[in-house]
Amino acid sequence: MNTHYTGTAKSLHWLMALMIFGLLALGFYMSDLPLSPEKLQYYAWHKWAGVSVFALVWLRLAWRIMHRPPSLADSLSRPMQWAAHAGHFLLYALMIAIPLSGWLMSSAKGFQTIWFGVLPIPDLIGKDKALGKSLAELHEALNIGWLLLIAGHAAAALFHHFFYKDDTLRRMLPAR
Repeated sequence: MNTHYTGTAKSLHWLMALMIFGLLALGFYMSDLPLSPEKLQYYAWHKWAGVSVFALVWLRLAWRIMHRPPSLADSLSRPMQWAAHAGHFLLYALMIAIPLSGWLMSSAKGFQTIWFGVLPIPDLIGKDKALGKSLAELHEALNIGWLLLIAGHAAAALFHHFFYKDDTLRRMLPAR
């Protein structure tokens, strides 16, 4: 029985982790900037990367469905297994909900996304200033929750590695 994720699953995991950390950092940085051409360029980059993450999560989910992930460590109790599954479910749900909330917000605010400056992404809803403000608040709240969930995910992997000394972390690390 294979105890490690596939190379593709590992690559998608770490690529998306880097993209998500970059998106979070850029999003929190740019939101407090005064309106300027620089801020607008940051928003464009943020939206391009967000659309890319949204596309990659569907690829990642398809890969996961076609390539069953390894079983959880035998040392995990039933409640810990449930927590691990719930945490992974929430991570995937937020990888869908956050870009979607950003897309909806951008649509409601009347700012169409042009992916990499080439491919127009259709607006999902009409322009609505009040809805755009509500969606901006939702987008920010989801991202704060995501940060907390990611911190818990990383802490759990490190806890397993250093305290349980099982292969929970190693099975997602690149091959040596």
